[in-house]
Order: sequence, then structure tokens, then C-alpha cells
Amino acid sequence: MSTPSNAPTILEAKDLQKRFGAVVAAQDINIAVGLGDKLSLIGANGAGKTTFMNIVTGYLKPDSGSILLEGDDVTKLNPRQITQRGVCRSFQIPQLYEPMTALENIMVAFGASGRRFSMLRPADDAETVDQAHAMLKRFALDDYADRKVSELPGGVRKLLDIAMALVRRPKVLLLDEPTSGVSVDEKFPLMETVMEALSTEEVTVIFVEHDMDIVTRYSDRVLAFYQGQVIADDDPDEVLSDPAVQKYVTGSAKGGAAKEEAEA
Repeated sequence: MSTPSNAPTILEAKDLQKRFGAVVAAQDINIAVGLGDKLSLIGANGAGKTTFMNIVTGYLKPDSGSILLEGDDVTKLNPRQITQRGVCRSFQIPQLYEPMTALENIMVAFGASGRRFSMLRPADDAETVDQAHAMLKRFALDDYADRKVSELPGGVRKLLDIAMALVRRPKVLLLDEPTSGVSVDEKFPLMETVMEALSTEEVTVIFVEHDMDIVTRYSDRVLAFYQGQVIADDDPDEVLSDPAVQKYVTGSAKGGAAKEEAEA
């Protein structure tokens, strides 16, 4: 089990195994992630990245093995229980309420993080409104506060989805392809905004990414997946220079984007 950082371990995967019929989605996965790490997951379509994220967040149960959060076994918990324990996630396709405004979406997230929330009586007190505005500003979204989600550009939707995930102040934040569907010109500004917004939080960030330039710039550790196994685990330069990674993941020398499309 590799844990390159000196930070205390926040998340562990121990001996994870998962098969879908003859397809091996996870085999002998042993990972320890430190508090505050910025970890990227790379790999071709079907390599096991999304399976790993789904197991961590409780959407999928392993055939065997376990997930530990701060030393506690959370493998059998459902997604809501794991979220309450401090693991939050944004999705490749933003999970937003399209008829509502950006501000209303953030307010729903604040309301849902409380104990007395009801969709029939959303949190709309002055304190929550102020918190929602502050979160929008943190992600440079304040100009979009009163616009409906259905009118927002793709990059803005991505940021809003991540902002909603951060409302709970998670210990571990998983981002599923944060730059997919975003134009080349928007990718770096989007990631800069996200990382700046996260800079004041003591949060571990795990993100799936296919753009190797994004991986190199924004992660301090990279896990490369191939056929359900981790074939490399190190800093970005070492992993992207690995011959096996170049053969099975990037399809090119270090710094090139992966050939494969995003994992479904």
C-alpha cells in the first residue's frame, strides 16, 4: 500500500476486488490517501477508475475488501451515510436542478446539509442566503446567482456542481472528470478556480482526469489504472514517464492527453 505524503491517512482501500461477470473492475486494490492530498486517477475506458470512486462513495459494493475512512470501516454504508461521514462527490454530468437558479441550487445544498431540511420547506433564512452568496463568490459564480441552471454554460455548471459538493465541508472530495465537456480555453481557468476555492479547506481531493496537462499541474500524486489494477502510483512526472502507463494509458510520451474517451 502506497502513501507518498507524510500527512495522516484519511482514506484507505484494502484488498478491493470487484468483477462484473468475466470483467475484472477491481483487483487487489490497496491505496492509502493522506489528509490534504491531491490525487488524480488516470486510465483508459473501463480501466477501473469510476468503479473505485463508486466503491468509495457507497454506490457500489466490492466483492471483497474494505474502505476505511479515518480508520473506520465504511464499506457497508450507503451513499447518504458516507456523505454524512465526510465524503462528497461531483459527477461527470453535473447533478443540478435545472429549473432553479444557481443561488437556489446552492441554498438547496445548504439546506440538505442540515438536519431539518425538507424539499417542501427549503432553507431560505437570511443566514443561509448569505452563505449561499459567499459560496458562489468563492467559485467566481456570483454573476450567475439569479440565472437558471438551464441557461448556464457547461463550465459554469461544472463549478456550481463542485460548489454544491463543498457545502458540507467534506474531508474527502471526489471529482469525476471536472474538465470533461469544457472547452480547451476553459479547462485551466476552471481548475484554477476550483483549486483556489479549495485552498482554504483541509480537504483531500481525488479526481478522475484524461487531460495529462491538467494531471501534471494540479495533482501531487497519480494512480494509473489498467484492467482493474493500479499499475503505477507516484508523483505525476514518475507516473507519466512509466513505460506501462505510456503504453496502456496515455498512448504517448509524458504530457500528452490520453487517447481513450472519458470513462462512462
